[in-house]
Amino acid sequence: MTAVSDALPPVPDPAHVAALAADLDAADYRSEPLRRLWGEEADDALGRGVREPLLRAIAGDDGVLATLGRLLMLGMPQRADAVAEALPRLGVDGLVALGLARVDGADAVPTALLRPQSFVDADGIGEWWIASDLDELALGTELPADHVLGVGGASRTLAELIVPVPVSRALDLGTGCGIQALLVSRHAGEVVATDVSTRALAFAALNARLNGVSNITFRQGSMFEPVVGEAFDLIVSNPPFVITPRVDGVTAYEYRDGGLIGDALVEQFVREAPAHLTPGGIAQLLGNWESLDSVGGLERLESWIEAGLDAWVIQREELTPLAYAELWIRDGGTTPREAAFGRMLEAWLDDFSARGVTAIGFGYVLLRRAADGRDPLRRFETLSQPLSAPGRALRDGLAAHDVLGAGIPQTLVTASDVTEARHYMPGNDDPSVIELRQGGGFGRIVAADSALAGFVGACDGELTVAQIAAALADLFEVPLAELWNELEPRIRELVRDGFLVAGE
Repeated sequence: MTAVSDALPPVPDPAHVAALAADLDAADYRSEPLRRLWGEEADDALGRGVREPLLRAIAGDDGVLATLGRLLMLGMPQRADAVAEALPRLGVDGLVALGLARVDGADAVPTALLRPQSFVDADGIGEWWIASDLDELALGTELPADHVLGVGGASRTLAELIVPVPVSRALDLGTGCGIQALLVSRHAGEVVATDVSTRALAFAALNARLNGVSNITFRQGSMFEPVVGEAFDLIVSNPPFVITPRVDGVTAYEYRDGGLIGDALVEQFVREAPAHLTPGGIAQLLGNWESLDSVGGLERLESWIEAGLDAWVIQREELTPLAYAELWIRDGGTTPREAAFGRMLEAWLDDFSARGVTAIGFGYVLLRRAADGRDPLRRFETLSQPLSAPGRALRDGLAAHDVLGAGIPQTLVTASDVTEARHYMPGNDDPSVIELRQGGGFGRIVAADSALAGFVGACDGELTVAQIAAALADLFEVPLAELWNELEPRIRELVRDGFLVAGE
């Protein structure tokens, strides 16, 4: 049987790629047609790793879309003659030449998945075809060490986080199947995509050509080695940050394990990335960081970031060593029913215990090469609520920090997604609690007193900040200086968090 690592050639034949794209387009092999074919419930079940409802829905259907769905979405062998009919320009031989299948008797046996992946960004809605390795459902076993992951939850999370601004040069470090490079290519003049895995680069190059994207170049190497001496306006990375014990019997998956101990890979990225940023350039990544016996994870992470650099870190969750170990053992396809699960769990817990790890945080890191002569942004926070358009919220937060560097704007306007909630005790005319709620962005909720709520309510762009403050001082019969001393830091906070924006 052909080894998984030998399935893809390093450079796909352009004629074969063009034929495949034409066949997929003619078959309307896209997310919505497939979802209509087998139904929303079955499609949702597939997202949870359950394919039986989908197979029941298309049982006996030998049409082109059903054939391609089973072959490329699910990684199931199909009759070679049915595949030839579904891919008339490429043919079975072309599919084999691209490394996406092999022939076994009368069947075409997939050696990779090829799935439509829809996306939404500032430029609109689109969809790509993304090739990647067969998953656990298709393999029926745990993943091989050199597995190239498709578009998973982490990929989608990072895609939502990328600050949506046009850039000249961008770097996707650890590109994997190439999804981030494709997304960034839509607002970058040039993208460099790197990976230590030749197999991952083969998939990424195929995906770029298949989707007609020509402004990405691919380089092999670890971390920043392939771009020594180069600088970028944007660096994005979903690196192999998963903390894995270095013992026999625990597979070091290339797509998630960078080969270092603990959170050393995230530390290395945070320390080295600034040297590759242009002035004003931004680096963004997902990562894990460990809390040790005496030092919290966010505190350790902050110590890695050089002074003078803008840094915004959002911790989304923090897991115990046990919960973390269970999560990633299952991610590799090993379940508690298997004997290997217990051995791997012991190895993970032994590793954490030996190094004094008490918790593992996960979240988002944004670094920016700050302009000279101003105070850097330093935000290290924990947010567990659902986030809406976090990339735009990060962009606006950076802009707000820059605006506040020159002081509070003369005129402020309440953001359109801000609402106010007041809570009253029975029989009371005055509210006991006033909350300002943010409908988008980071979904923050800020407690306010009557003066702050009154200030926000008056920010419609007609009156200046000074005029509103003076009116409130008269209303509450307090000295203006005293009121302003209380309001000023709260107003800064609301500007920083996007509740208030600079007026025209």
